[in-house]
Amino acid sequence: MTATPTILVFDSGLGGLTVHREIAKAQPGARLIYAADDAFFPYGRHGETELIARVVAVMSGLIDTYQPDLVVVACNTASTLVLPELRARFTVPFVGTVPAIKPACAESKSRLVSVLGTVATVRREYTHALIRDFAQGCDVTLVGSPRLAELAEAALKAEPVSDADIAHEIAPCFIEKNGARTDTVVLACTHYPLLLDRMNRLAPWPVRFIDPAPAIARRVTDLLGPTVPGRPEPATAHFTSGKPPSAALEAALTGFGIGLPAKV
Repeated sequence: MTATPTILVFDSGLGGLTVHREIAKAQPGARLIYAADDAFFPYGRHGETELIARVVAVMSGLIDTYQPDLVVVACNTASTLVLPELRARFTVPFVGTVPAIKPACAESKSRLVSVLGTVATVRREYTHALIRDFAQGCDVTLVGSPRLAELAEAALKAEPVSDADIAHEIAPCFIEKNGARTDTVVLACTHYPLLLDRMNRLAPWPVRFIDPAPAIARRVTDLLGPTVPGRPEPATAHFTSGKPPSAALEAALTGFGIGLPAKV
């Protein structure tokens, strides 16, 4: 491994910024690239065959351009579908993002756990296998949100997003059964932590929302080892659409420690 490793953080849109932020904290000496396939967002609207071909093709170009030492697929939809293909085709190591069902069920006191993801993620066999293997006797409710990722993107871009719309998307997570209530909600989409403050406020009762980003950052450090303090250069962004960011998006990127999109 190089003294200054290059880490590519990849997502369909802006949700992976929450993962990028944690990796930047854990790897202060790494060169960071944030790549968003915004030209194909949202991934959940595409068929599996189409999505596999798309991610493999985009990843091939990104790896050729940036020569990363490690790639983080900061997208549950892509990770639960495309990771085996990526690992078979490329020699660079990949860290995926999968629903944190095991720790959620291990820590739930009420034994009522919800998994909030995109429609594609919650219906995928990978997610169902995690429940079979790690539910540990918990009653797990799968909630596929058709709009929450797009609402999160809009909010980050300073576009109006109503409380009512967010509350509608998260409402099915909250279950009351035999005197018990849901106490843990797995955020199975990296976009959702962008709305975490509002979800906490709009929840009908307090729950623990599990953000996967810290665990992903720990896994990156397990693979790369610690880096020396001091960012060698500003993190940069790559958008597949090629569109220049709006002033609001540019400000948001700056808030996540990322400079203007890379010119490639």
